[in-house]
Amino acid sequence: MPDRIIIKLGGSVITDKERGDAGVIHESVLQEVARALKEYADIPLLLIHGAGSCGHPQARQYHIQSGVSRENREGIYETHQAVSALNELVVRTLRAEGIEAVSVHPLEGMVASGGELSGYCLTHLHLMIDLGIVPVLHGDVVMDTEKGACIVSGDQLVRVLAQQLGMKRIGLATDVPGLLDADGSVVRELRRTMAHTIRIGGSGSVDVTGGMQGKISELLRLADIGIESDIFHISRLQDFLSGADHGGTRILPEGA
Repeated sequence: MPDRIIIKLGGSVITDKERGDAGVIHESVLQEVARALKEYADIPLLLIHGAGSCGHPQARQYHIQSGVSRENREGIYETHQAVSALNELVVRTLRAEGIEAVSVHPLEGMVASGGELSGYCLTHLHLMIDLGIVPVLHGDVVMDTEKGACIVSGDQLVRVLAQQLGMKRIGLATDVPGLLDADGSVVRELRRTMAHTIRIGGSGSVDVTGGMQGKISELLRLADIGIESDIFHISRLQDFLSGADHGGTRILPEGA
């Protein structure tokens, strides 16, 4: 059986994050992704997507990352509804291409402590993947034992699920060719000891989970335990799936 794969679709790939709270979804991109995944239907796959303009604005409006109390608890509902609507469209698009995709909402089965996932049951994800089902998760608001609730990014989900589910290949599809240095050139390989030499550009759109810096932080934590990952442009998804050179960035353990 082929290696299990995690694909993470960046929120800026599938929505227009520059439009703030407009919630504009790039349905044509989702359709292209679905067609690409259909060509590799034999690969055991778990899909995660970011929230983009369908979640970050609500999370910021209600200051979710600062903690949740009775005063702003409405933000849990508003944020979860926004990301769930996007997730439903992603799943519906995949299923229209014959992919057996199923929504899995982090709010319903995960708990955090101080912003870090600390409690979860993943047996159902194992069973889904074994049956050829594609679980589709997303950045979400989850309950937090210290903060009341918090936002768990798709990138944090990538790290936790890659480690806990024994995923062999991890690919992050973004709207840029990979990790870019200050000159705009793609950094082809990154290791922990190199990270301090790379200046990562910020994002002009609303992202309460850290943007590219958040991605690199999570992926370096995977590299620390020996798990490699890749960042590439969404147009190179098929290259990643096939094992070809995707022109992006590989996050590698020391010595690899």
